[in-house]
Amino acid sequence: MDLLGRVRDQDLLSGDVLVMLSGGRDSVCLLDLATRLPGVSGVRAVHVDHGTGAHAREQEARCRALCQELNVALTVERLGPAPAGNRHDGWRRRRLAAAARHLGGGGARVALGHTASDQAETILYRLAASPGRRALLGMEALQALPTEHGPVVVLRPLLGCTRDETAAHCRTRGLSWGEDPGNDDRAFARSRVRHELLGALRAVHPAAEANVLETAAVLRDEAVVLEVVVGAARAACAGAAGEVLLEPLAAQPAAVRRLVLQRLADEAVAAARPSGARAPALRRREAELMALARTGRATALDLGGGLRAVAERGALRFEAEPA
Repeated sequence: MDLLGRVRDQDLLSGDVLVMLSGGRDSVCLLDLATRLPGVSGVRAVHVDHGTGAHAREQEARCRALCQELNVALTVERLGPAPAGNRHDGWRRRRLAAAARHLGGGGARVALGHTASDQAETILYRLAASPGRRALLGMEALQALPTEHGPVVVLRPLLGCTRDETAAHCRTRGLSWGEDPGNDDRAFARSRVRHELLGALRAVHPAAEANVLETAAVLRDEAVVLEVVVGAARAACAGAAGEVLLEPLAAQPAAVRRLVLQRLADEAVAAARPSGARAPALRRREAELMALARTGRATALDLGGGLRAVAERGALRFEAEPA
């Protein structure tokens, strides 16, 4: 089945869709597919100029020409260079914020051109940078993400397609694209994962990339079961709103205890910082958290990142300061 049929069968793209258009092969492919899907009633595009010089001007011109060819309304956002730090993450957050500004009402959603190749790189990067099961889950095809302008519903219709397949689609359709030179810059961790780590894994086994993706798919299925187990355990140990009773929690299996505590911490951070910050992983602090029940008095434990645990009257809650 061709790419159009595979994306149509996912039933992700329908109604009014906003496509984030970088000018690279994946977003060019996605925009073309969106304009040809029968369930899509309207397509708009947003291109973000991060102020990266001549290449950025070339990509904008390419996006304008493509949108004119496909009869798609295009908005260009000029945001200038990203702030210091993790530039790729900064660019990603700013693109989502730009999407939120332009979505408007009517149920419009934003479509991103992430592919299976991006998924494998994301999983490997997260595994190296942050331990835990969640690092292996990868990106979701349908996800609500917070931004400074409110939540955005993100669609990733190309997660089942490789980067080579999107390039082949563009060639078949006679669509040109531009490669971002930053994708080959080894100064970026993601580029090192793409060009060094994945290559090394393929040398170990030719199906390494496919095996990473299959593992993530299995874990996402199992995560549904875990959510049910954690929800039941939390209900069995529930105290006042946002609290868990430590004595019944201590009787739960270690993994369930940890997941209940992590969920409470995540919720506390999300309530205090709606921009999308995540609570620190609590695996190494679980013994300290459970020991709070034995103090017999109100006790607080600083967990870093503006998050603390507070125990009193046999119950535990998490508190997060606004960013």
